[in-house]
Amino acid sequence: MNKHWIKIASIYVGTVIGAGFASGREIIEFFGVYGIKGIWGIVIAGLLFSLVGSLLLIKIYNKKINGFDELVLNIFGKRFGFVLDTIMIFSLYTGFSVMVAGSGAIFKQELNLSFNIGVIFMIICAFLVFLFSLEGLSFINSILVPLLIIGIIFITLYVNINGGYNFSNVEGANITKKGNFITSSLLYFGSNSLIIIIVFSSLLPLIDSKKTAVIGGILGGIILFVLGLSILTSILVYYNEVFILDIPMLKVCDYVGKHYRKTYAIILWIAMFTTALANGFGFINRISKDKNNIFSTALFCISTIPLAKIGFSNLVGVLYPISGLIGIMVMIGIFIL
Repeated sequence: MNKHWIKIASIYVGTVIGAGFASGREIIEFFGVYGIKGIWGIVIAGLLFSLVGSLLLIKIYNKKINGFDELVLNIFGKRFGFVLDTIMIFSLYTGFSVMVAGSGAIFKQELNLSFNIGVIFMIICAFLVFLFSLEGLSFINSILVPLLIIGIIFITLYVNINGGYNFSNVEGANITKKGNFITSSLLYFGSNSLIIIIVFSSLLPLIDSKKTAVIGGILGGIILFVLGLSILTSILVYYNEVFILDIPMLKVCDYVGKHYRKTYAIILWIAMFTTALANGFGFINRISKDKNNIFSTALFCISTIPLAKIGFSNLVGVLYPISGLIGIMVMIGIFIL
């Protein structure tokens, strides 16, 4: 029996579950701030991931789109395609910077080392990988995603069972800069839409039927909903202690045990690293014709440092809602045009 839908669902989860998600920072920004209402927000986001993800995969299958270039040209034409391409390039650049900032936050919060050391360490690691092929990266992701799923669900069960689902943030805010929990859910889905579009546009070899597209999209959406709900409920228990932290889930891990916290920190850094690589390679492939050019690769890596030094939570709080608006508009364009 064909198992391509499992691969598609895994890729879907791996694309979205990146560092902002696994750290809990995104979940606080878009859902936790609303208290219990944030749970309804997660439900809305889960439905969007399942429904829109499936529809996008079906569209790619029907139009036989194989690659982002084909998607842009096929749907938007040359003029709007150029605008979209520019937006995507900006999104990939800032996405890499956010992950680099996340590395700095982990080094500062977990190792008591300088934020800059964490930034430079990831920059160097990414640069070395950029110089060689990405053979084995899919294997790393196939190990990483199950580890993240197991880790997140384990800590959630532990925290909530021991905490008796006694949430410290119940009422939450009614209105924020992102609107209410409904508009915040839309922005959250939108903030992930750009990278989803880029990744999904290369999945045609795996989409052998509409059934595969539907099952892969729905399953991926369900898993993301379960993980998002897991992180949100565990964060709501200790909300007052963690809402200002760059990486709130590590503080939550303290209530499980220091060894688990260190393990989760390693998993989280790897998640950041692979997400950074995905964004970085996407950027380099769109900008440079010579993908092995050491100078342009080094320039790209170094140029992201000033943006990364703004801080992980600051970047997530500012850039993600902006990319959310753009992502929603692009996704609407794909289904209308």
